[in-house]
Amino acid sequence: MMASRLPDRGPGLDVPATMRAWVLGDPGQLSLVEKPVPVPKRAEVLVRIDAVAICGTDLDVIANGAPAMIQGGLPFNKDFTPGHEYMGTVAALGPGVDEFRPGDRITVEIHAGCGQCKRCRMGMYTSCLNYGLNYGAFDKGHRANGFTTDGGFAEYAVNNINTLVRIPDAMTDEEAALVVTAGTSMYGFTELGGLIAGESVVVMGPGPIGLLGAAVAKALGADPVILTGTRDNRLKIGLELGADHVVNVRQEDPVEAVRRLTGGAGVDYVLECSGAHDAVDVAGRMLNRGGRLCLAAFPHEPAMVDVAHLVRNNIYVFGIRGEGRSATHRAHALMAAKRFDATKIHTHTFPLAELPTALRYARERIDDAIKVILKAHGAGERARA
Repeated sequence: MMASRLPDRGPGLDVPATMRAWVLGDPGQLSLVEKPVPVPKRAEVLVRIDAVAICGTDLDVIANGAPAMIQGGLPFNKDFTPGHEYMGTVAALGPGVDEFRPGDRITVEIHAGCGQCKRCRMGMYTSCLNYGLNYGAFDKGHRANGFTTDGGFAEYAVNNINTLVRIPDAMTDEEAALVVTAGTSMYGFTELGGLIAGESVVVMGPGPIGLLGAAVAKALGADPVILTGTRDNRLKIGLELGADHVVNVRQEDPVEAVRRLTGGAGVDYVLECSGAHDAVDVAGRMLNRGGRLCLAAFPHEPAMVDVAHLVRNNIYVFGIRGEGRSATHRAHALMAAKRFDATKIHTHTFPLAELPTALRYARERIDDAIKVILKAHGAGERARA
């Protein structure tokens, strides 16, 4: 049954009253249910989700809850829909929205922030001081889809207009779903200094963020770009995406290899995407004096670090969450200009109804899975790549 048209300033798309959505019960328990289609508020749009990629953080949220926070606590048994790396079509507009029209193809950022706290006013909306305060009488307007509000493992989602990026018709749904991943890499380089042309870079960890980190670094003019990791098949993809050198850390000492490749000098920047227990310490020894390290991975255990080495060598350490400072817009610009082919990391496609299988492929790296994408609408939902 079709609902009456949601509020908008244009003709709108046909929007049903309910939608299919996956919800999280106990840890690891997902159920496909019918939920009401959400209604966008002021400065929001309703997005018909066309494709959504699985991120390693989704696996953490589904199994452990953190870093998601719903109604002031972990997301279990709260009718919560996870998933955050999606793209789609604007289906309806909230009151006063004139920046977009129904039918616009868009990809998204995760974080909108509250827009009123100190960090948001500084442009640091991924560090919003009202994180998670978006429920009941405590609603501060914060939104981080798939973490503090319903996400993308569904047919529709609501997004703040500040999180939307228009995409060209020439960009496929699958490629557009990867803009978020590239945006995280871009945010890392933004925090490291932004202008990295001619600077030397190591990217640690050839996961999706690391592989696109190598691509973004090269597209921004970094030289050389060195990618380190443990899997030769992924390191090979890193070379295809723009890395100048790759180092298999199981075959040689990564610090010695980086020093050799840089004539003993070390590198200017390290983007750490592996989450390995010794990664911070290893990265510190790859850097030259005054170098900069950005941590983009979520380690699962505390790590020992030689802080004295960092201090003695005036090494700067940054941590990032998501894809802040509008980095997704800049990553999209590089992808639209064909500066690199992000689809090289897309390995598998499943329909939305097969989310559990898709999660298993991503978690267990079945068939060398790197980035697994779900199709929520259209013919692509019925065909598996």
